[in-house]
Amino acid sequence: MRKIVSPGTVPSNTTNGIAVRGQSPFGGDSPLFSLLVLITGAGGIIAQVILLRELLVGFYGNELTIGVILANWVIAEAIGVSIGGWLAEKTKNKSNLFTILTASFSIVLPAAIYLSRIFKPLLGIPFGEGVGLPAILLVSFFVLLPAAFCHGALFNCGTNILSSLGRMYAWETIGTVAGGLIITYAFLPFVNSFLAVFIIGFAGLVSCFLLWRSLAKILKVILLMLCCFMIFLFLSGEIDHLQRNSIAKQWQKENVLSYRNSLYGNIVVTKQPGQLTFFYNGTPIIVSPHPDITFVEEFGNLPLLFHPHPKDILLISGGAGGLINEILKHPDVRIDYTELDPMIIEAVKNNPDELTAKELHSPRVNIIKMDGIFFLRNGRRQYDVIFIGISRISDLTENRFFTQEFFSLAKEHLNPGGILALRLAGSLAYLSQDLKDVNASVLNSLTVSYPFVRIIPGDSNMFFASANRDILQASPSLIAERASTRGITTNLLVLTYLQYRLDPWKVIWFHKSLAGATTRLNQDLRPYAVFKALVLWNKQFSPRLAGFLDSLEKIGLLQVAIAILLLTFILFLILRKLKQRVKLALSLSIFTTGFFGMLITLMLTFSFQVFTGYLYHKIGLLVSIFMAGSAAGSLLIIKNTHAAKHAEVLFIGLELFIVNFTLLCAGIIYLMAQHGLLGFPIFSALFFISGLLLGLEFPLAGRIYLGEKAGLGEACGALYAADLLGGWLAGIAAGVFFLPILGIFATCLVVALLKLSSLLLFISSLKAYD
Repeated sequence: MRKIVSPGTVPSNTTNGIAVRGQSPFGGDSPLFSLLVLITGAGGIIAQVILLRELLVGFYGNELTIGVILANWVIAEAIGVSIGGWLAEKTKNKSNLFTILTASFSIVLPAAIYLSRIFKPLLGIPFGEGVGLPAILLVSFFVLLPAAFCHGALFNCGTNILSSLGRMYAWETIGTVAGGLIITYAFLPFVNSFLAVFIIGFAGLVSCFLLWRSLAKILKVILLMLCCFMIFLFLSGEIDHLQRNSIAKQWQKENVLSYRNSLYGNIVVTKQPGQLTFFYNGTPIIVSPHPDITFVEEFGNLPLLFHPHPKDILLISGGAGGLINEILKHPDVRIDYTELDPMIIEAVKNNPDELTAKELHSPRVNIIKMDGIFFLRNGRRQYDVIFIGISRISDLTENRFFTQEFFSLAKEHLNPGGILALRLAGSLAYLSQDLKDVNASVLNSLTVSYPFVRIIPGDSNMFFASANRDILQASPSLIAERASTRGITTNLLVLTYLQYRLDPWKVIWFHKSLAGATTRLNQDLRPYAVFKALVLWNKQFSPRLAGFLDSLEKIGLLQVAIAILLLTFILFLILRKLKQRVKLALSLSIFTTGFFGMLITLMLTFSFQVFTGYLYHKIGLLVSIFMAGSAAGSLLIIKNTHAAKHAEVLFIGLELFIVNFTLLCAGIIYLMAQHGLLGFPIFSALFFISGLLLGLEFPLAGRIYLGEKAGLGEACGALYAADLLGGWLAGIAAGVFFLPILGIFATCLVVALLKLSSLLLFISSLKAYD
């Protein structure tokens, strides 16, 4: 999101939004001040990413949780921009104000990390208990407010010092690019959260101390004391003590052996007498050496016993801690094992017990440190059985392994008679409508690629898919005979238990229970199962919102299009009667541009994950490319003095380009999905152009707004609010409605229609004005 100065904060030496150089008495042209602006931009993105990750551990988050946290950051930063503008207007020595805000940001950021870890003990919430959406909304807002407020106020104050909104925006955007690269390639892999924010805070304090000779003496003393205090904390090991103390309080009575942040998430290992538990983003994923016997014995053996001669096995996630051990009981079997996050495997290796050591050091287990989809897309190996060890569809990342497209990809890597095995949440007593829909959408997607699917209902429904009819005919006696022949020893899988578990009446009951379930497919570019899983989660923790989420499923592209057309007509009638019609129409255009910017970034990121695998390093680089494009667009407008003469024409042209670019993105994504036209260069170009369009349009909008006899403060305030609201709406709705319900292609059409609507309103306002 763009950060801009709020009303009432326009420097007197600014003409039509373009800085008059050399007139700022505050050091705005100093190279060190430019460095400080870069640090401010880097600090903002680093703070946002770290706090998001920390809060997700406590919230056990999903797509809606992420949207709420990001929305709260944006809102809190907007408050900072507004109040910071008022403070800047009242303050004569703005260098003092900037320094105070920088020092405050350096102090409150570690405090926010600490609070994000201990909020459950403070509120009396037991460890391991989930929290509802209202609690997520309130807790995340108050945790984020101090840091986001300071960062927003810093942008406003810096704009006053530079006497140029465009230059401040460009420099801070470049800092955001640098910050994204730093946190991706340096901070996340190598340092803890506290050390990361202490480094960025120390850099800002040092720059402030060296920057202005006119700085108040008391502030210089305070800065020196803070810098010395930070050095002391680092050299004395107090930063590490703060890390350990906050972890101990966060995990309450758990004995934490290891706490690490990988590129993908948070991994914690705890120890109880005779047991190790591995948590991923706060959720337990491995319990060893005493796992869930029912799960590991059933899911680890039955798919192999349904196959006459299994040898080559692919296990995607969830293998360590029992599942691999069960698979290895079968003679002549070799396993390729991948995890969503390779550091999970490292955590297990670093905290071994008898079971996991046996599993991961077996010569028959080949550990592959890459995303499962990426591995399949780039490999040629064929398998007899492919296991999907993920048991739930809680977010878009996990959903990729339960889609029609993935099932087709897995089929290409199965030998004749091979089996794809997966499991979903179920029940032998009652299936709610949402649980029906999750199971049905995945089953519908399976049957597209596999003519035969064997279902074993239970508290965990197992699905075995194959191109061979024999999978349907395997009887309990045949399964028991194969287990005996192979020398498989288990606690459960005896003939009587197999007869109970494979009772055909359970399958009949399951199919009857699916009556009235959805006929939709769960697809890569339309992840319907994610939406239903979100509804299930929400009914557990925030049942009051269940009706609203259920109603979203009934909304289609046609209804959205009609609503946009009706809204356009109503706004057209309203604008005709207003004197400020150009300003309002321009604000509406920036609202839809903010909506476009957020949604196109989320769609491209999601598409990249779907087509190539979850490659965090490249995703971080793509986001940096987007920000680089935004900075380039802003600088082009700032440097182009001819843009002011033809601002309206250029703005209309940009609006039309955004409409066509959105449709082009839909077409390119379609070609990728149909013909496998994958490539990092293609995504890089799309991300850069998206950022470039945003960077070009915002300064142009400012110039047009100023031409309507408005001050710079009024223009920036109105456009900022519009951009903020558009991005906020897209961030909240993308993972909840647009991607899972409408899908990528329909969402692109909605964005194009919104942009076309705002463009027509803008053109009509200009004509009415003439």
